[in-house]
Amino acid sequence: MILSAILPGVVFSLFIIFIDRYDKEPKRLLAKVFFFGMFATIPTIIAETIGQYFNIFTGLYGLLFEAFIVIGLSEEFFKRRVVMRHAFSHPAFNEKLDGIVYCSIAALGFATLENVFYVFSYSATVPDIWITRALLSVPAHMLLGITMGYYLSMARFCNEPGKCVSYMNKSLYVPAFLHGAFDFILMTELPLFSLALIPFVVVLWILSIIRLRKYYKDSKEQHRQL
Repeated sequence: MILSAILPGVVFSLFIIFIDRYDKEPKRLLAKVFFFGMFATIPTIIAETIGQYFNIFTGLYGLLFEAFIVIGLSEEFFKRRVVMRHAFSHPAFNEKLDGIVYCSIAALGFATLENVFYVFSYSATVPDIWITRALLSVPAHMLLGITMGYYLSMARFCNEPGKCVSYMNKSLYVPAFLHGAFDFILMTELPLFSLALIPFVVVLWILSIIRLRKYYKDSKEQHRQL
């Protein structure tokens, strides 16, 4: 059970690290971001518990509040907080691809410990939960990390104060919105919404690959010039 819970996060982390082949990040810093991403689950649980007390709505409105505010905003805030505190101002953060790397690693660290909680809590009643989370939930965290890192790098290397603030805000609110939409689709358990999950995930993958390729090419060109 431990292996099935930890392995997906590790595999996707290695995938992200492999892509960053031209200006590799310090291993110690990557490990630090990963482990602090894991521990970010603790304040997130506290924030989500408190947030539930403010959910005065019922029905779909209650699910909307829970998905977008209680879960989506809380989780993305604390994942981004890890990167802001440990990597954003680090000298190793010297190209746009780095934003995607650090945010994805933080998100996968978060997803790994979250996975451990889910597998140990529900494996008795849902034996194949590790498969669902390995194929859906863990990669979703990575894709949201790519989205967050895309905008965070725009803010990091921006020269116009107004745009810098806008990109910084987007680095939180865009992944939080997508996270909320993802969870809302799952939480409604309505057939119509369930059908929307597949195109939603496909579009998320396509956008993430486009953004990843863009910054990968920038990294390659920067390395060639150096």
